[in-house]
Amino acid sequence: MKRLFAALPLLSGMYLFPPAQAQAQTVYHLTLKDHHFEPDHLSVPAGERFIIELENQDSTTDELESYDMKFEKIIVPGSKIRVHAGPLHPGQYTFFDDYHPDQAKGTVTAEAKP
Repeated sequence: MKRLFAALPLLSGMYLFPPAQAQAQTVYHLTLKDHHFEPDHLSVPAGERFIIELENQDSTTDELESYDMKFEKIIVPGSKIRVHAGPLHPGQYTFFDDYHPDQAKGTVTAEAKP
């Protein structure tokens, strides 16, 4: 029992000093309206994780998908979703709405830092 009480100050110290926060990720906002992404192109820094936040202003269920960036997420009308992506090598990556692939498509360009 004495050992338990001796360890309590050490254990409680873990809550006083939480671990350092991970580097904040940049959020890029997209809107899906009339089965088109607005904007339809994003530029992101290569080598960094980021978040794509999508708002669906269509009256139908849609899907944000990318084979290149390895994500797929369904979004119902009038809602928002977030997708975590990266880090990416420099280059161009595509995303699209799997329900309307001929209309709703876009690109992400990962740019190397100078």
